[in-house]
Amino acid sequence: MSDVALAFYWHQHQPYYPDDLTGENPMPWVRLHGVKDYYGMALHLAEVQEMRCTINLVPSLLVQLAAYTDKNASDQFLDIARIPAKDLSQNDAVFLLDHYFMANPEKMIKPWPRFWELFQQRASGKNSAKEALRRFHERELRDLQTLYNLAWIHPLVFEQDTELAQLRAKGRHYSEDDKKHVLDKHREILKRIVPLHKKLVESGQIELTTTPFYHPILPLLLDKKLAREAMPDVKLPRYSGGYPEDAELHLRRAIEHHAALFGAPPRGLWPAEGSVCQPMIPLLAKHGIRWIATDEGILSQSTQGFVSRDHQGHLRNPSHLYRPYRVREGEHELSIVFRDHALSDMVGFHYQRSNGPDAAHDFVKHLHNIRQAIPADEPVLVSVILDGENCWEHYPDGAVPFLRTLYQTCVRDKQIRPVKLGEYLESNPPRDTLPHLFAGSWIHHNYAIWIGHDEDNTAWDVLHKTREHLVKRSQESGVRSLRTADGLVTPDPCPLTPLQRAWEELYIAEGSDWFWWYGDDHSSAQDAMFDYLFRKHLQNVYVLLGDVPPAELNRPIKKRSQRLAHTLPLLFLDVKVDGRETFFEWTNAGRYHCTSERGAMGSNTPGSFSDVYFGFNHKDFLIRIDFDQPAKAALPNFEILRIAFEEPGDCELRVFHPGKPMQSWKWYAKGEPIDAAAGKIEIGIDRIAECVIPFELIGAEVNQPVQFYVELLENQQSRDRAPRSGNIAFTRPRVEFDQVMWDV
Repeated sequence: MSDVALAFYWHQHQPYYPDDLTGENPMPWVRLHGVKDYYGMALHLAEVQEMRCTINLVPSLLVQLAAYTDKNASDQFLDIARIPAKDLSQNDAVFLLDHYFMANPEKMIKPWPRFWELFQQRASGKNSAKEALRRFHERELRDLQTLYNLAWIHPLVFEQDTELAQLRAKGRHYSEDDKKHVLDKHREILKRIVPLHKKLVESGQIELTTTPFYHPILPLLLDKKLAREAMPDVKLPRYSGGYPEDAELHLRRAIEHHAALFGAPPRGLWPAEGSVCQPMIPLLAKHGIRWIATDEGILSQSTQGFVSRDHQGHLRNPSHLYRPYRVREGEHELSIVFRDHALSDMVGFHYQRSNGPDAAHDFVKHLHNIRQAIPADEPVLVSVILDGENCWEHYPDGAVPFLRTLYQTCVRDKQIRPVKLGEYLESNPPRDTLPHLFAGSWIHHNYAIWIGHDEDNTAWDVLHKTREHLVKRSQESGVRSLRTADGLVTPDPCPLTPLQRAWEELYIAEGSDWFWWYGDDHSSAQDAMFDYLFRKHLQNVYVLLGDVPPAELNRPIKKRSQRLAHTLPLLFLDVKVDGRETFFEWTNAGRYHCTSERGAMGSNTPGSFSDVYFGFNHKDFLIRIDFDQPAKAALPNFEILRIAFEEPGDCELRVFHPGKPMQSWKWYAKGEPIDAAAGKIEIGIDRIAECVIPFELIGAEVNQPVQFYVELLENQQSRDRAPRSGNIAFTRPRVEFDQVMWDV
């Protein structure tokens, strides 16, 4: 039996945040993910030298990294961190309280006792930053400036840097010199990122690939009508064509930039958002790209469902997923691999809730199961592809226990062979050719996130109007080609002309990230900022040309504010706990609708949870859980259904073997079973799951906050959670709750 060729492919990307006209940068994410994830991921590989994988570095990220290291670039967060705490203005201090807790509270703030103390002192959601400011003095603000920037440094760096480890141990009462030392370390670490990646390439551990320059959805730049292949009835923008010359420029410049930085052009390419289509094959091939990757959903559509998953997520014809393919258009051809989106999403969204080593061993167990499911004489290539930065802040200890165990286990397991994708494809060229490459992305095998919604289409319309203006002004200037000098790619002794800079702003606006936040697919606290930046880049086109931007670019495109995480109960509930779907019992309940709510990431694996309804009477908490099928059919696939409370105390209900005849349950407080809870809890599982838990068990007094989540476990691993991050929150009501709500 051959081994499993395991291909990790980490996609490292940030949109282009800076405003090059003003020199301002409102976003810190290139710097913060740089000192944490982009450097940390490379350190993990350096630690396990037998490990092999592929890393995709997007040019828009690399250009911004170089600006920090070579041009002393900054960002608003860094500018305010550098101000001595005694000199902070009120606006500066308010900015700190509004923005310096932007990190996962449980995984990145709570492990730092002083940071957690300041987080609780801030009381976000209860006070505005301006109101909270009176509780913060110079010492607290300096500690906040220091701790936020310390917390974003990767845990492995503290293992190697004695001075930083000492600052971490100090914990509080930081000096201005301490703070400056941390910020200087940020720049030092950023300077190490590219050299360390070069070293890993030279040692043979990694292969580096690229993405079209500013991360555009390449098929939509070629022709927006390609969206109709997956969505025949989609409403397109007013101009439904494309800009193929822009698509080629993004690609060409990415390849040239990669070659200039790393000494050789890339042979592989990750299309932004895994977005592919048949017409892009010649474009990629003629620029020297030999292979690409995308999601298994594209393979399913390209094979008319021959490779697909059943309702329980089990693969049909698994051997046909775990192999490379060839795609061909005319005389041009490429190799293509398709990621296992279930395994990829386990890493991206689920293993964060498990003990790191246990999660790593569960991952390896899945690899062994894949090998067993495929004939022994057939080679097996398992591609696990996901963002290389976004998920780790949701893991304990920055995912060090998970990744360290995972890499070490994979290189020691004789049935697993970690590989670089390009090297594997050279030794194992595809045997099968797909007749047609379906047009779609790695999110639900379509482009719905980036086109079709009124907000998305409005963004495309204003981009097109700006581009048409730019084309006209270019022609008036006697410029025949729309291709500009590679001003941001290679050093040029001659500065860019205003016209060239205007084209640069347009290309930035073609990036996928701005469209990610339009529509109702994704939302975050930074929706307004992303909307502003998109429109600002388009406004800059007009300003650089000496023209007045149209008024519509001053108006926000994003119409909806950040979506509510959940609604709250309206009245006391009267529920018969029988697991039957009785609508009126839950009419006045709060509701959490289970969607892919992780801001900058999108899970492509649907969960088992559908909706969580919750409410109360004067003495009990009540919960109803709906699934993607009747509860009695959905739950037997799992070992445990958890209803866990993180506030006011650490307690939970565990239902063992839910939906099965041997179903049982236990109540736990601080991890210990509580026998006295017997007879106080009611559970009913049929079409839905219903449960009543007395507030006395939860430990919630009247007017006290309660936070909970529900979770499904199998083999001691989290398989689904609602919500996928954070908790559902409410306050235990007073006895008069019904009367108060009725009066209102």
